[in-house]
Amino acid sequence: MVTKQVNGLSEEADFRRADSLAREIFSDVANKWAFLIIETLGERTLRFTELRNEIEGISHKMLTQNLRMLERNGLVERTVHPTVPPRVEYTLTGPGQGLRATVDGMCEWTHRYFGQIEAARHRFDG
Repeated sequence: MVTKQVNGLSEEADFRRADSLAREIFSDVANKWAFLIIETLGERTLRFTELRNEIEGISHKMLTQNLRMLERNGLVERTVHPTVPPRVEYTLTGPGQGLRATVDGMCEWTHRYFGQIEAARHRFDG
């Protein structure tokens, strides 16, 4: 089966293909915890505990899983300092900063339409 390439991108970059790497990446990063981690890190470098304290409601396990996923996708850099106990810090990479611009846009969208969405939910829920 031949799939038309989108804008000259390879099949791996085609979101329409179920088996594309692009869809896998999108699935990884399009979750609330990943967005909150990216937004919280911003331009800063934070330790695990600092991140966990700033993201209300995230469990140790969920933060660990999402940080590993973000690191695997090259969006977060993990630095281990050889101290006792080891000090581990997280910071956004260049691609992570690029995604942060999108996350910032989604935050702005949420603030802009919050009232309308709240009213629609109220009407829908009765």
